Amino acid sequence: MALGFSTETSSGGSKFLPVIKFDAKAGEFIAINRTPGETTGTWDKEEVEVALPTKVVIDMAGLEVGWISFAPSYSCVMVQAGEKLPPQPSAEHKHSVRIKMFFKEHGLREMTPTSKTVLRAVDQLHDAYLAGAAKNPGKMPVVTIHGTETKKVSTPQGELRFKVPKWEITGWTEAPTAFSGQEEKPAPKPKAKPAPVEEEGLDEF
Repeated sequence: MALGFSTETSSGGSKFLPVIKFDAKAGEFIAINRTPGETTGTWDKEEVEVALPTKVVIDMAGLEVGWISFAPSYSCVMVQAGEKLPPQPSAEHKHSVRIKMFFKEHGLREMTPTSKTVLRAVDQLHDAYLAGAAKNPGKMPVVTIHGTETKKVSTPQGELRFKVPKWEITGWTEAPTAFSGQEEKPAPKPKAKPAPVEEEGLDEF
């Protein structure tokens, strides 16, 4: 358990990125796309389900932990993983992590899950990252998301079932340019299957 959900206050700043969310009930990754609406100052929202299995590059070195609330308005306080957590800002704020993930088809995204079962899955993936980071200096892990698996949770209301990502680190790569702030549009779907890249398990990166 390396993420340190336990409590110098510091707020993690982050450039606003398009969102990727994980629905712990349906077991789906959803890419949230926003485009300017017909009325000035409004935005239209489109939800696109991410096809699984897929591969993503995750900025585990930049992973942040902290508190987040979506009501009555968006608010979060984050610190770098490994630092002491700041005090909980309000009762509405829940434990969360902030992760930057690069998808071939959906570009650079930000995920901020609050589900305890999903946070445990992130924690386990972060442990795997720490175990392999020393042998792959300066590189980011390539994570294969195979699908989802069901976790049973006992609650005062009885046993509940939730979905969590079934993922693992299958390779390491240099950071895609999208992480450095350079524009990198999602790759178009190829008409033919491309030749595999000669690197550890990176047949898509």
